[in-house]
Amino acid sequence: MTTSTNASPIGVFDSGVGGLPILKAIHTLLPHEHTVYLADTGYAPYGDKTADQVVRRVVVVGDWFVAQGVKALVVACNTATVLAIEVLRAHYPQLIIVGVEPAIKPAALASSSGVIGVLATARTAASASVAKLVDAHGQRVQVLVQACPGLVDAIERGAPQAHITALLQAWLKPMLAQGADHIVLGCTHYIVVRNLIQQLVG
Repeated sequence: MTTSTNASPIGVFDSGVGGLPILKAIHTLLPHEHTVYLADTGYAPYGDKTADQVVRRVVVVGDWFVAQGVKALVVACNTATVLAIEVLRAHYPQLIIVGVEPAIKPAALASSSGVIGVLATARTAASASVAKLVDAHGQRVQVLVQACPGLVDAIERGAPQAHITALLQAWLKPMLAQGADHIVLGCTHYIVVRNLIQQLVG
């Protein structure tokens, strides 16, 4: 095991390319920090795995990062955050561990229509963490949580835009029809197709 110091890198991981926008943001905010990024493509997508599978996998990933001597770990994946971040924190108390979760609170506060939509993986959508967020911040708004099976896989394999568009339209049209004026991207992979989502929702 390698001991970390202030000069040690920050570890960042996701089940594939979804965490790259998070990595870019870290470089922008902390330009002098070194980072180590792990795209766990061999186990992608996390959102299609059981909670137990995700927890066991992220502990393996955590062990690898500890061996690299990281001083902090960024879980750049909503699914891994909502299912396993507390396990990671218990396993590695010596590390600062930061996760990401769907931005339901700011969307709820910003909504004028009183309806917001959340696109997420099946595991994230069904998680107790998202239920708590809806409970805490959904008093004044209706929160439409939509699981998006197959979207992460389509993004990872570089599926044709027409295919991804068809998937998104099937989920977004009902949200828009119900008056949603904010769409929360509850998976870091979805940032990769953010411009396409913007085009579809206007």
